[in-house]
Amino acid sequence: MRCTLVKYRNCGRHGNSLRAKFFKMIFKFVWTLFLAGITLLTLARLLTGFTGWWRTYSESEVSPRRVVIVFGAGLTRSGEATPILKDRVQTAANLYFAGKAEKLLMSGDNRYENYNEPEAMRQYALALGVPDAAIVLDYAGRRTYDTCYRAKAIFGVEQAILVTQAFHLPRALYLCNALGVDGIGVIAQNMFYRRSSLLYWNLRELPATFTAMSDVYITHPLPVLGTPEPIFPEVSLP
Repeated sequence: MRCTLVKYRNCGRHGNSLRAKFFKMIFKFVWTLFLAGITLLTLARLLTGFTGWWRTYSESEVSPRRVVIVFGAGLTRSGEATPILKDRVQTAANLYFAGKAEKLLMSGDNRYENYNEPEAMRQYALALGVPDAAIVLDYAGRRTYDTCYRAKAIFGVEQAILVTQAFHLPRALYLCNALGVDGIGVIAQNMFYRRSSLLYWNLRELPATFTAMSDVYITHPLPVLGTPEPIFPEVSLP
């Protein structure tokens, strides 16, 4: 009876040891995948940051281009532009008044009747004194990829100044240049943002940047298109 009991105890210890090794192996596998994922996301972010750095200028230093592209950034519950979006429109207006551009292409989401980013951007620009004739609206800029793609395919933009915040600008520059728009950037920084918000936005850029690269090199999604509407009629569209 004692021998049987000893064997049972030994088997139990052996089984516990196997389970411990199994869970340890699973943990190492998951941890390795996690580190690999973080590495890929970080490398993508560093690459776009490096390539965007030398294409970024201040408002006073940027060279004139015919078009400024303003990227959507959400609305308040009342349908007005959010502070971050107002910052972008304000910067674009500054460039227009400084003679840096002829037209402001305001691109945002309008897939729902009661959600109209481009119109909210237009209203704020008008309040700042930008003439309506200088404003062009893109109602299908649901993502940064879509905005850059449509800028070339629908509006005939070949060169542009891109306006957005520092955390977003590298991805915007990467996408527009990869999709055929020769873009340089100006950072929208007229407002103060909390550190927690900046941390959140920068962390969100990690997967967003990886997705952007995947879109360009692998999936090649088609945004909502339609009839070409060149901003400058003399520009021939493909």
